[in-house]
Amino acid sequence: MIGQFLARLLVIMGLLFPGGAMAAGEDTLLLMGEQRGCIYCARWDADVAPEYAKTAEGRSAPLLRVDIHEPLPENVDLAGPLRITPTFVLLRNGREISRIEGYPGEDFFWGLLQRMLDDAGIDYGAGG
Repeated sequence: MIGQFLARLLVIMGLLFPGGAMAAGEDTLLLMGEQRGCIYCARWDADVAPEYAKTAEGRSAPLLRVDIHEPLPENVDLAGPLRITPTFVLLRNGREISRIEGYPGEDFFWGLLQRMLDDAGIDYGAGG
């Protein structure tokens, strides 16, 4: 029951910065908060991880994996703690722009990630 709830739980926080579209680069990352034994992290690893870095989205926001029980890298400033795994946080210059809490399945993940990139004005080459 809790597993089903977590699988469906999605929270997207739009903490958008003003400005136009920016080119993707090293200043944009997708942080993945995970923990040992997380079955939804394992599903993401099976469904998405093998192709993530090969996609336009993955090249625009390279993946940074962190254990939610370990300290964050010094240059990462989140709007709130990582409590649900997996949590995907779009970072620009180390600051949180938006997040997805939970893993809703591959099809929903890609759509939500694209929306996060679009809302942040990050050009990932989608053409629209």
